[in-house]
Amino acid sequence: MFDRLKKAFSNIVKGLSEKELSEADIDKVFSEIEIALLESDVAQETISHLHNTLKSELVGKRFDKSRDTQDIVKDTLKDIMLSIFSNAGTLDIVEMVNSKKSKEREPYIILFLGINGTGKTTTIAKFANLLRKNNISSVIVAGDTHRAGAIEQITEHANRLGIKVIAQRYGADPAAVGRDGVLYARSHRVDTVLIDTAGRMQTSRNLMDEMAKIVRVIKPDLKIFVGDSLAGNDTIMQAREFQRYTDFNAIILTKSDSDYKGGSALSIVHVTNKPIVYLGVGQGYDDLIPFNSREFVEQIVEGSNNNNSR
Repeated sequence: MFDRLKKAFSNIVKGLSEKELSEADIDKVFSEIEIALLESDVAQETISHLHNTLKSELVGKRFDKSRDTQDIVKDTLKDIMLSIFSNAGTLDIVEMVNSKKSKEREPYIILFLGINGTGKTTTIAKFANLLRKNNISSVIVAGDTHRAGAIEQITEHANRLGIKVIAQRYGADPAAVGRDGVLYARSHRVDTVLIDTAGRMQTSRNLMDEMAKIVRVIKPDLKIFVGDSLAGNDTIMQAREFQRYTDFNAIILTKSDSDYKGGSALSIVHVTNKPIVYLGVGQGYDDLIPFNSREFVEQIVEGSNNNNSR
């Protein structure tokens, strides 16, 4: 995984060498590896951030020919990337659900957003399974009333997991379906309401306006954007638009078990300043794992040298 991104960061480390660094030195290295970063799905504004921050941290520093040169550059790169993830914060969703449950005795409402094809519906089922493992009950709302087969798909997942589904007919107002789900959870003392939504293209103004209406009516406690790791910069553009209309709180990246390029995770957090909470790593209901930013950064920066040394 992340082979292109690892190679790009390895080139940065090797390119900054044994002398007092100037802006021109760092600019020269970046001009050589910028294409590699772009091909690794790192957004242009994230590349600019890495570039400018490296300059502010390293210009004027003197390095000798020892191994410490690369160590210093690697540590600087790690710190820059970790600061991107740190600035976005972290969310412990299980703790947040339990906190509301104990204080308010009200269901915790989670709205899932994203376009068709990202694995959003399957992700909701995985998330319900994760909650159940933490002794948290849930009801699923079939809020995608546009796509043919969407209600049947989410119902099939729910049936396999033994979870109640709230649904209406196709063409129904998704905000009304969401309200039904919240009322059901309140009356049956269900801990969480997990609301599926239509997979809207971020370029469809009418559908995005409808999404904003759902947020206003339902007032979810948490809005999660579900993005496809394999879609690269398309995922970043989608996230930017969904954030504009819904101001979502967190991100789940799906299909992360595939050999994707890695840059979308770094870029989507930098662009939205929202945390990645989980990664989808397979088709099974247990294949949803917490995202660990430190492990991600270590794999990119340290992994590059391990691969190149073989």
